[in-house]
Amino acid sequence: MTARTVRGAAAVTLATALTAAAAACSAPSQGGTGGTGAADSAVVGIASEPETLSPLLGYGKDGNSKIFDGLLTHDADMKLKPALAAALPEVSADGLTYTYRLRKGVKFSDGAPFGAKDVVFTYRTILDPGTNNPSRTELDAIGGVEAQGEDTVVFRLKYPYAPFAERTVLPIAPEHLAGRQDVNTGAFTTAPVGTGPYVLTAWSKGEKLSFKANPGYWGGEPAVKKFTMVVIKDDDVRATRLRSGELDAAILPPNLAKGFAGDKGRRTFAAKTFDYRTVTLPTHHPVTGDTAVRQALDVAVDRGAMVKGLLDGAGKPAYGPVPTDSPWFTAGTERTHDLGKARKILDDAGWKPGEDGIRTKDGVRASFPLWYTSGDKIRQDHALAFASDARKAGIEVKTEAGTWEVIEPRMKTDAVLAGGGSPADPDFDQYLLLTSSLGGDGFNNMAWYDNPAVDRALEDGRRSGDPASRKAAYDTVQRELVKNPGYVFLTHIDHLYVVNDKWTGTSTQVEPHDHGLGSGPWWNVETWKPKK
Repeated sequence: MTARTVRGAAAVTLATALTAAAAACSAPSQGGTGGTGAADSAVVGIASEPETLSPLLGYGKDGNSKIFDGLLTHDADMKLKPALAAALPEVSADGLTYTYRLRKGVKFSDGAPFGAKDVVFTYRTILDPGTNNPSRTELDAIGGVEAQGEDTVVFRLKYPYAPFAERTVLPIAPEHLAGRQDVNTGAFTTAPVGTGPYVLTAWSKGEKLSFKANPGYWGGEPAVKKFTMVVIKDDDVRATRLRSGELDAAILPPNLAKGFAGDKGRRTFAAKTFDYRTVTLPTHHPVTGDTAVRQALDVAVDRGAMVKGLLDGAGKPAYGPVPTDSPWFTAGTERTHDLGKARKILDDAGWKPGEDGIRTKDGVRASFPLWYTSGDKIRQDHALAFASDARKAGIEVKTEAGTWEVIEPRMKTDAVLAGGGSPADPDFDQYLLLTSSLGGDGFNNMAWYDNPAVDRALEDGRRSGDPASRKAAYDTVQRELVKNPGYVFLTHIDHLYVVNDKWTGTSTQVEPHDHGLGSGPWWNVETWKPKK
């Protein structure tokens, strides 16, 4: 939700306490192989696709991009490890200088050598205001980046940004190709070349992306030679095509994944995530902009019932962007479902029930639309449950389905069933979600949330290198969201995948909201091996 590549859609300190918690549970079965049936080929069903394949425009910024590599990458436990860098960075005592020594002998898939100039080109291009990268503010800490010879890159920061190393999982683009064309519209945006384990062979937008193994990959040629990602927005259709054998794997909502529980030839993976579902409460709407309405909705929703009834237990209640089992979560900010409290808040604020039970105040009816994306059953179910809970408090929520092209122009005044979440560091998601300066900036701060105390805390959390100070800053953010919720957070969702059991090495990581190409059991497809 924080960038256009997320449509469909990682601290070196506290976040390292997170575990992958990738619960892989074998399902008993009837057999059945999917896709091509060949162990050296994998066909997976995903729910959305990116708008671009250029890292200069935001693609793959959180890693696992298949076509590209970053300086660093994550292992199964979300710990940083070297990729294009030969080692983790050397960090100066003041936290302002990061030096990366690069891996030698790496080539792009077109045979051109990779070097420091490509790293400098990538970061400088993203930071250029003329580049249409919606996530540019994520690199705000960078004051400069320079090459020292062919195999050393030095980043100089404007302030000691604690999770900076996490930002360097960002994919590196080749200067010799991307630097010779328009960064926003050139051919590189749809036909990229990288150093990664796979090479893009075709992209039929709205249908599929096809890849082949890169024989010159510095990590060794993958055993899965052909990899195809089929874009299927409708959950039911994705499940049907998996069952018919057209797919080797797919992401599915809990109720559909449960239908494969008797299949011995497939495994179900439950990936723990930071992925939340939330309702935006735009400040520019006369109802959702009212603080009392926001507070009432925040306690009127029955989050526990949503986890149990909508997710089949595959998730947890959400009270903000941080999951309750994260070390960043602020204890005491949980909100209990309390319909009586919700009604009292509205009564005290002058919102009086009408004959039909819907409240009014100063001639304004407590009614507003709530949009969700067509074909997304999880969002639809959350929207309907939210509307039902809101009505019990006297607020009318009219649910509407549409594509992002329909929804986006309405986001300033209309509520949206949105998603987000990043496990790497609280800055990664919260800054884009809540800072007032990004209100209305595409999918950033969709609610136009404006809270000076939150703005100050977000800056403190971003600019401090001290873990305790950062924890205090994000505690402030979470407490302020209780006082004035610009969003009603509903659930954190576990991602469920059903995968044909014909490879070794399949697993999951703790996942962000943006999943599909980069996340899922295929996050490490380049290391899979056919079962003997």
